[in-house]
Order: sequence, then structure tokens, then C-alpha cells
Amino acid sequence: MFAPTPQTLILPEGDFAAYIFDCDGTLADTMPTHYKAWCTALGAHAESFPEAMFYELGGVPTMRIVEILNERHGLSLHVENTVDRKEAVFLELSSEVAAIEPVVAIARQFAGRKPMAVASGGHRRIVMTTLRALGIAELFQTVVTAEDYSRGKPAPDPFLEAALRLGVAPSSCLVFEDTATGIAAATAAGMQSVLVDPPTRRITAR
Repeated sequence: MFAPTPQTLILPEGDFAAYIFDCDGTLADTMPTHYKAWCTALGAHAESFPEAMFYELGGVPTMRIVEILNERHGLSLHVENTVDRKEAVFLELSSEVAAIEPVVAIARQFAGRKPMAVASGGHRRIVMTTLRALGIAELFQTVVTAEDYSRGKPAPDPFLEAALRLGVAPSSCLVFEDTATGIAAATAAGMQSVLVDPPTRRITAR
């Protein structure tokens, strides 16, 4: 395990037919911005969502996070309204988003050579705004978001949907993820994965 540069990122051995990338925390260094948006949207209830919990729930769909906050803390947050507010704040802050260069370099390397997809727990307008801000939206044949499946990560559905759209067998796909939740989803989908460690952007093949 080491801190890679775009030139030294090591992938698992094997010839993969397709590559599937998570967005937040994998292609884009958005997690601090997302947390800032959550705290603003939650207002007086922000203390119910400490940063450690935020990272614990990395990869979980946005609406489900609000439901979990209600369940764990006995809150009565309106799910749709809270999500809308959080996403509006994130869009206002989207200029803060930066690329995670080692992963983006891999996407650029295989663009046009291998089928590629994004599979995210976020909503489409947020994910597409992020990809466009980084100038990489056109690299991917398909983008799977929370609107496209009923079970979010750690269920395999997002990755299976991406493989289906790409026309590639799940076992032939390599997934890039930054959370344990996402890695669990990739494993459940029968896919090999690469873990992008958030604090240091270290890469470890799984």
C-alpha cells in the first residue's frame, strides 16, 4: 500500500472488460463539500450527524441517510425536503470540487478503449454536475445514480445495473470505490475492486 501518483497506480492483475467508478470520494474529492452541505441543510440538527458518521455512511443513498438520522436520533426530518436542501447547498458549493487525480488518470487512460460507467449513490443532477465540473462526463458510456435502482450500496444493484448497461458480465468488471460500503457492493456483484482510501488517496487492490 502506498501513496500513488497517476503514473504509479497499480491495478489488479487480469484483463478487465469494463471499468466502473464510484463518483464521490473516488473520482471527485467531494466528501468535505458534501459534509458541509449536510451540516447547512440539517441546521439545528447538524450535531446529530458527526463527521465520523458521515464517512461511515459513505456510499449510502442520500434519502436513506435522512431516514437513518431519523431512526437513530428520533428525529422527524422531512426526507424529500432535507435532501432537496442539502443538494441545493452542494450545487452552490460545487466550484470547490477537485479531481482525485490518480483515479481520473485511469479513467482517461481507458476512455475509448474499454467500456466505462459511473455507479453512484447520489442523485443524477448532483453526480452529473460533479462530472461536468471535472470535465470528465464524456468519458463514460453510462452513469447510474440513485434514481436507477431500488436497493443502494451495500446491495450490488448499482454495479449490476452498470454492467447490464455496458453489456459486460459482472465478473469481468473492475470497480473503483472509496468506502467499505461500496467495496461490499462490488463484492456482492461478483466484481473485483480497487479501494481508494480517502485520507491519503492510497490504492489497494481487493
